[in-house]
Amino acid sequence: MRHRIEMMGCQIDNLSMEETLQTVETFIQSGRPHQHVVINVDKLVKASRDDKLRRIINDCQLINVDGMPVVWASRLLGKPLKERVAGVDLFESLMRRSAEKGWRVYLLGARQDVVSAVEQVYAGKYPGLTIAGYRNGYWKPEEEAEVVERIKATQADILFVAISSPKKEHFLGRYQAEMKIPFAMGVGGSFDVVVGKVKRAPVWMQKSGLEWFYRFLQEPRRMFKRYFIDDMFFLWLLLKELVRR
Repeated sequence: MRHRIEMMGCQIDNLSMEETLQTVETFIQSGRPHQHVVINVDKLVKASRDDKLRRIINDCQLINVDGMPVVWASRLLGKPLKERVAGVDLFESLMRRSAEKGWRVYLLGARQDVVSAVEQVYAGKYPGLTIAGYRNGYWKPEEEAEVVERIKATQADILFVAISSPKKEHFLGRYQAEMKIPFAMGVGGSFDVVVGKVKRAPVWMQKSGLEWFYRFLQEPRRMFKRYFIDDMFFLWLLLKELVRR
């Protein structure tokens, strides 16, 4: 039985990477729809201001932490998490396991040239992998029903969604039950990493919790507000939680 902890209003599953993969396998074997989400500093801050987003997160059947600051915060709060389960690493592991297990995968998000390149990368990397379909992450509101229907029609086992937060959480919150995909997961910027559009931080920076800073250095204008203004509210949330305890 999975052990959940609560942090700043959000539920988190205290699982290792291998335990997470085993949990996903049980979801796929069940055939019933399950939604996954990763928690990081940005997601906790957004959830603290958006009641609907927080409810969607807490209703997810699998919730991992992708962000060393959240892991460190869990230790300060006396609720130590086993490890960080980075979304990009989980995505890669599931693509490999899908090839091994015969799971059908659908890729949704990013620009059309990017998602098409992701499909080509994995078709070459894992010849046994079945990609049931792929589509870019840009559509008009009136096209949304068609997007959902096309995904549902593929009967994929896993849906990877690479669109921005909280849009992807709201999209899956509205349609996951209708699409009937056994496992749906938001993967953030993983598609851009796979095709080399965005470089991942060196391992030492990942382990030191400095991956965010490496990301900032790549796109300082775009990421400044998120990391140095919006996400600073996380420190206030942590302080309040510490005082409350």
